[in-house]
Amino acid sequence: MLLAIDAGNTNVVFALFEGAEIKARWRIATDPRRTADEYVVWLRQLLDLNGLGIDAIDAVIIGTVVPRALHNLTVLSEKYFGVTPLVAGRGDAGWGVALDVTQPDTVGADRVLNIIAAHEKYKQDVVIIDFGTATTFDVADYDGAYKGGVIAPGINLSLDALVGKTAQLPRIALEAPDDENVIGRTTESQMLIGIFWGYIGMIEGLVERTKAQIGRPTKVIATGGLSILFDEHTDVFDHLESDLTLRGLLFLYQRATNT
Repeated sequence: MLLAIDAGNTNVVFALFEGAEIKARWRIATDPRRTADEYVVWLRQLLDLNGLGIDAIDAVIIGTVVPRALHNLTVLSEKYFGVTPLVAGRGDAGWGVALDVTQPDTVGADRVLNIIAAHEKYKQDVVIIDFGTATTFDVADYDGAYKGGVIAPGINLSLDALVGKTAQLPRIALEAPDDENVIGRTTESQMLIGIFWGYIGMIEGLVERTKAQIGRPTKVIATGGLSILFDEHTDVFDHLESDLTLRGLLFLYQRATNT
């Protein structure tokens, strides 16, 4: 089995692939100081709950936007699984797509993995919206080349900033408003309307401008944990792909190993 590891700014996601099927996935809060020994204690228990042992893992691929986390994840792979991991964007697991931007070395691994997975499935111009710690909009053309995008604060970051930088605004739960009313009658409802409908407006406005600039038929793909929440209140998404980054890791592994 292949263990694909997606180390993001907020969580590290571990996915166990058998062929093209995800047999299990687990996540843990990102902490660059977490050692390989700590990872394996946690991971061994989860494998056991699925009736598997460490010896079930015979290959590892890692994608990370947290450089400090890579060392301990590599040690985890080598020490406990007995394999040298592939690292997305390096060596045999090189991107294999053009990064047609001014500073290609600064593009996050998760963003490239998303466009690789999306191009492999759709074979046309795409806009990928990833709802993570930041909300990113990424554009790839019909050849799979990365053309650039947009980085905006994630909705939780926006909410944290609103609460943290004001003296009297309360912390509220992030959820969809009960209706489409945009004139709030309480402080809490006004905050929720501003955050939620303001975010919908940003998404729709940026997608409209991006598609107009591309000038060709374009699919809009949403990924990330909050994509389902927004999908219920806008028709801007053509597809939801919750495992897009993991699928990008799988594709890189298959291409690197000719499997």
